[in-house]
This record gives sequence, C-alpha cells and structure tokens, in this order.
Amino acid sequence: MTTSEFVKQFRESDPRKLALQASRYPDVDMPYALNQIQGWQTALRKLPSWAACDGVVYPPHLNMEQCSSEATARYKQQVARRWAERIPNASRTSMTDLTGGFGVDFSFTSRCFDCATYVERNASLCDVVGANLPRLGIRNAQVKCAEAEAVLEQLEPQTMIFLDPARRDEHGAKTVLIADCTPDVCQLLSSLMQKSQFVMLKLSPMLDWHKAIVDLDGKVREVHIVSADGECKELLLVLASDGTPEVQVFCVDILSRPDSEGQYPRSEFVYSIGGEAEPQPTNSKLKIQNSTFLFEPNASVMKAGCFDEIARAYGISAISRNSHLFLSDREIDGFPGRTFVIDAVTTMNKRQLRQTLSGMKQANIAVRNFPLSVAELRKRLKLSDGGDTYIFATTTSDGDHILMLTHKTKK
Repeated sequence: MTTSEFVKQFRESDPRKLALQASRYPDVDMPYALNQIQGWQTALRKLPSWAACDGVVYPPHLNMEQCSSEATARYKQQVARRWAERIPNASRTSMTDLTGGFGVDFSFTSRCFDCATYVERNASLCDVVGANLPRLGIRNAQVKCAEAEAVLEQLEPQTMIFLDPARRDEHGAKTVLIADCTPDVCQLLSSLMQKSQFVMLKLSPMLDWHKAIVDLDGKVREVHIVSADGECKELLLVLASDGTPEVQVFCVDILSRPDSEGQYPRSEFVYSIGGEAEPQPTNSKLKIQNSTFLFEPNASVMKAGCFDEIARAYGISAISRNSHLFLSDREIDGFPGRTFVIDAVTTMNKRQLRQTLSGMKQANIAVRNFPLSVAELRKRLKLSDGGDTYIFATTTSDGDHILMLTHKTKK
C-alpha cells in the first residue's frame, strides 16, 4: 500500500490509533500520512470545500489551526470583490498577498482578480500552496518564496494588496499592536498605498481598532469585526486613499457551517463613524417584567462597542450604561445577537431568591456589570450548568443588583 492509498483509505480513522499500527505498513511514510489525515479531518470541519477536493496537501497541524476558516475566507472574498468592482476603467485587475501562509484567504480572494501573486517566506508552505492551487481550480496565480518587504519594493501597481502580519514575537508570545506585528504595516504604509488601489489587512480580534485607525494615518475606510458562531475571530481593515473622512464599521457574525445551498448565513450590523454621536440614554422607566424582551448583542457588536448605535437603530433601551444588555416590549427581527423573554426578575434578597428559584436545579448563567463572577454566583444559587433557563445577573441604572430569568425565543 502506498502512502497516498493509506491516507485515502484511513482518513476517517483516529490518527493516534493508526500511529500504533505503523509496523503493519512498512511502505507508508507514516509521519507524513498521519499529518495528512489529521489535516483532512481539520479541513472537514474548517474548510469543507477543500476536504471535498482530492489531492489537497495539508501543512503541519499548527498552520491548519492558525489558518482562516472557509466561512471567514469567503467573507473576505465578498469584501474584495465589492472593492475591486469600484475601480473605474479597470481593464485588468490584480492582487498580491504578501503574507500567504497556507493560502486559504488567497485561494478565495484571488478569484476576484484577473491575476494574483502569493508571497510567503516559508519555502515549505510555498511548495504546499504551489501544489494545491491547481487542484483547487486556481490558475490565475503565481507563487513567490520571498520576504514581503522585498516583494513590495519591486511590486508593480496592484488593484489590491492583502496582508495578514504574524502576530507573535520572537519568543512566541501574542502581540496586539500593529507595530509589533511582522511585517510592520505602519512602516510599510506609504509604499502599500502607492502600490495599490486598496489594502486589505487582517489583524488580531484583540487589537484596539480605534487606535489602529489613528496608527494607519487616516487611511482606514472600513472596519470589519468578524465573528464565527458567536466567537470573535478576526479584525479586517480596508485601507484606501480616496479622501473619504467617514469610516464604516461592519459587525458580522457568520455561521461556520454552510447551509443546504452552500452559503454561510450571517447577521450584520453596519454603522459609520466620523463625528461624535449623542449618547443613548438608559430608560429606567421601562419596567423589567415578565414578557419583556431581553437582547444580548453578539461578539462583534461587543467588540465594536457600538451600544448607542444599536439602541438607536433598533429602538431598544439599555438596562444601564455598562450592562450591554437591552430591553424592549416587542420582539425585533434581525437583531445582531440573541433574544430572550424575561420570565421572572429577582433581587439578591435571600427570600426572593428562594421563591423565584424554587424547584430549579440548573440554569445557564451570565454576568454583566455584576459584583460576582459566574462561578461565585452559581455556587451561591446552588445551580448546575445547562437547561433551558438563562439567568442574566446585572446592575440597573439605579444601582440595583438583579437576576433576570429568561428563555430563548424560538427564532
């Protein structure tokens, strides 16, 4: 049995168990085969269209874990296409990815352009990507093994330049400042803007995007805060020199698994910044009671901090300035987050707690602007985790500590 035959036959098996059977397959390059099987299994979850493509070669496990998911890569593809279509009189469009990595983002964004160049300083990754691109049906691309800075210096003008700077320092620690990433986009900014119509920059979701706008000298035109299944995954900035003072912010939450039509459903909240918005006052007059709807924004909205904008857009009221929970007497279609119905409200008074929680054994607990942690509150309430009840512990605008017992809406 050859190595490729072994991979194809056992790709759904447990790599750890296969490793114990290595002596039974002397003709198989077992370390390589196990890496390919593990890579395929990761791709099945993370890159389903790649997993469905025979012959794709997978890199070491760390590269697979760090690469973009198909859901977020397809989102970048849509952003790139929209911006490329804005370019007037573009007879031939082009893009260069200066930090190619495993090539997931490149494989999707490159399809929006007539020609594309993948750049990566790791020779092994270049070999892998060079073999994979034709198998994925991408024939408009070339692969360059080189440093990003050297390629940028000699680069002909492009429609788009893409960068995903390394976010770990020489000791392996994560960095969250643009200036600490490799390559340093701030130092390259002038060249990047001279060599491209627009730049797409992928950064850590931990980065302070308000500071990034300042650090990038007013060139940011769009900020995309991208979450998958409720977890903030990446920060995507689009830079251009069109002189527009306004910055659009996209708070996006994508489902990581495609639907029956192969699409990745998402919710999206978009707003603009450029001037100081009037704060949205809390509404302490709206009584927190049974059948009131409770709204919890998704991770992207939380990262954006656009709570006043959310309140204005949907006509909802904040429980308090720091709760990041909202109320309304009506249900709202398309809210970017989760919606609950309030079944009961209690203070932390022991008697009230006993009455309200009578017979309850388990609940999902979240705290927002509350003096106890989830673990501390769970211990005090003597509730195990799980069930259909969701308890939100928070502080009202009047300073009262309350618990809201809720259940999810059916939508």
